[in-house]
Amino acid sequence: MAKPGKKYRAAAAKIEDRPYELKDALTVVKDAAYAKFDETVEVHMRLGVDPRHADQMVRGTIVLPHGTGKTMRVAVIAGGEKIKEAEAAGAEIVGGDELVEKIAGGFLDFDALVATPDMMKGVGRLGKVLGPRGLMPNPKTGTVTFDVVKAIKEIKAGKVEYRVDKTGIIHAPVGKLSFGVEKLEENAKALIDAVHKAKPATAKGKYVKTMYIASTMGPSVTLNTTSVEK
Repeated sequence: MAKPGKKYRAAAAKIEDRPYELKDALTVVKDAAYAKFDETVEVHMRLGVDPRHADQMVRGTIVLPHGTGKTMRVAVIAGGEKIKEAEAAGAEIVGGDELVEKIAGGFLDFDALVATPDMMKGVGRLGKVLGPRGLMPNPKTGTVTFDVVKAIKEIKAGKVEYRVDKTGIIHAPVGKLSFGVEKLEENAKALIDAVHKAKPATAKGKYVKTMYIASTMGPSVTLNTTSVEK
């Protein structure tokens, strides 16, 4: 395993080995940042669920109060009047079967993909291309819908998808360091609340086992899970 660099070690030295309250943790994350770009801040939650069972899958979306700080390039696969609606709503890339073929050929110059239900027969075969990149449209995340205007507006407003991985962990962005502590705190609370509300009825024992927050390049800070338990 590679040895952490000098800047990382100096940043890690600023963090005490204890759980922090969310606001204090964000203050430390901001103070320990050393990268020359505006880093993304992420929350990582290890849940007491077994994602191998469908009834314990934790997944959903949340529109963060202050957005993600990222300009989203949205593609829409639709037909007829929905193409005009998508263009008017601000989608950068809009098309029908020809866009499906373009994506199948390797075109992935977008950050989110919305599709109308009637186009999913063609979109479905793009699973191997879109799935690994987290771009596959899904009704559960609001990206398979006839209401393309709403879907586009939510994505551009800062909608974040959270989904527990096979190890029982959720990783999700809550903004940029430049947002400041207060906005990041509000975004993080919105995400954490959403994950709590998505708790499966079959989940037993402690739901949020551990929780961390970190910037892109910086070390993680342990969060106090007790203060956010519902």
